[in-house]
Amino acid sequence: MLKTKLREYRAKHNMNQETLAGLVGVRRETIGHLERGNYSPSLKLAWDISKIFNVTIEELFEYVEEE
Repeated sequence: MLKTKLREYRAKHNMNQETLAGLVGVRRETIGHLERGNYSPSLKLAWDISKIFNVTIEELFEYVEEE
């Protein structure tokens, strides 16, 4: 299962889903799916989002094995 701190980082930067989506070239719904854990990003998308917030991919996304 992929956990993300995307919502937290967006809030810190006063950024809505639509703005982030535009910056990384995806639909707003994709950002919503990422935040809810319903979608795993491609490496390229994870990289692009992490660059927006100036953090590593690992700071933004964490894979947790389900038991």
